[in-house]
Amino acid sequence: MSELKQKVINEIKKVYDPEIPVNIYELGLIYKIDINEKNIVNIDMTLTTPNCPVADSLPKQVKEYILKVDGVSDVNLNLVW
Repeated sequence: MSELKQKVINEIKKVYDPEIPVNIYELGLIYKIDINEKNIVNIDMTLTTPNCPVADSLPKQVKEYILKVDGVSDVNLNLVW
């Protein structure tokens, strides 16, 4: 695993589902993390339910955290069910 990918994972682990005291990475809500040659991070993630009360804010938070990682140029976040 690349150093950049590990840094991205570490940031994702800081994001917690508000209803469950476990980070979204450990919950298995992150399906895919790919980083291309331009250091654009492509994420496939889901939520605990389609009617999740943080359906709007949680993906935004994930993107904000990843953009803080030095070396990441952009984030494409795909919400899947």
